[in-house]
Amino acid sequence: MFIQSFWARLVALVLVAAIALTGCAAGTATLSGDYRQDTLTVIADLTEVMSLPTDAENKSELEAHARQEMNDYAALYRRDNRVAGLRSFTTMQTAINGLAGFYGSYGSRPVPEKLKKRLAQEFQDVQLSLKRGF
Repeated sequence: MFIQSFWARLVALVLVAAIALTGCAAGTATLSGDYRQDTLTVIADLTEVMSLPTDAENKSELEAHARQEMNDYAALYRRDNRVAGLRSFTTMQTAINGLAGFYGSYGSRPVPEKLKKRLAQEFQDVQLSLKRGF
């Protein structure tokens, strides 16, 4: 009886550990861990999603991917002390917060031109800061 209970608990523990590790690893699958490259990739992806026409067939899938990518980016770099104080990161975080707030409030409506213009300027500032090393 004791041995059977032991094996049941061991199998349950292994399953929980496998599920937990799989769940943690899936969060940053699109990001490489290289701050500069990840930032440029997120900028390119977000710019692409914002420029999609309203009748694009894969728009909802790309928006969902963009939301996940914004969450992954913020989760990966927000607590990294080497990155969190950089001007490029704070500007990027501001842009991500603006777009995430829009998606949270208005769903899949087209991004207004005023917000697109502001985000384009912030993305340009981030790219300039990355070139300078900030």
